[in-house]
Amino acid sequence: MSRLASAIVAISLAVSATVAHAAPPVLDELTPDNSIIMLIDMQPQFAFSTRSTSIDSLINNAEGLTEAAQAFKVPTLITTITAKGFGGPVFPQIQAAAPNVTPIDRTTINAWQDPRVADYLHQARKAGRKKIIMAGLWTDNCIVLPALSALKEGYEVYVVTDASGDYDAESHERAVQRLVQAGAVPITWLPVMLEWQADWSKKETAGKVVDILSRHAGSTGLGIFYKNTMLNR
Repeated sequence: MSRLASAIVAISLAVSATVAHAAPPVLDELTPDNSIIMLIDMQPQFAFSTRSTSIDSLINNAEGLTEAAQAFKVPTLITTITAKGFGGPVFPQIQAAAPNVTPIDRTTINAWQDPRVADYLHQARKAGRKKIIMAGLWTDNCIVLPALSALKEGYEVYVVTDASGDYDAESHERAVQRLVQAGAVPITWLPVMLEWQADWSKKETAGKVVDILSRHAGSTGLGIFYKNTMLNR
């Protein structure tokens, strides 16, 4: 066999191996019944050195996501790391959006390695919630590590990129690339809420969604304000 032919065979085998081990595509929609929210290390100490995005924008998006989870009764797990010794408490906006949720404070960098976190998620899965929607600080570590652990155990992981941040833009981007290669789904907070709503005829949540949009969705909120103003003239 010639060198060229040998090289072609080697490349074909490598491609076949990659395809064989590729994560299956995630095709079904998010619903309030198949989802769980995991907010990781939304703490002041890590916000101080986040430069991949505006912290104002990140907090707004994370707050909107958290409010949406409460509106749709989606279980919400909040975890912090060394809150009393270094990281500080969870952002007050997040705590106010989920007032009945007590954060789990841990010492392990990979939140999945804390038995309380793992047990919470395993219990949620037993109830049919296989989709973990993660957001937090920092993407390249505190999101990547539990996301990889979850994927390894067969969960479907969604990473809310506009409610997550990192030391710099490159760290955030490389983290998202690594997550996608591993089989995670990148998403932003607004599509999460709209997938949960699914149908505007669901009036029990439609009003809450419109309220969250009006306060957290920028130009969309202005559109709602404009429409309501014009109709009331």
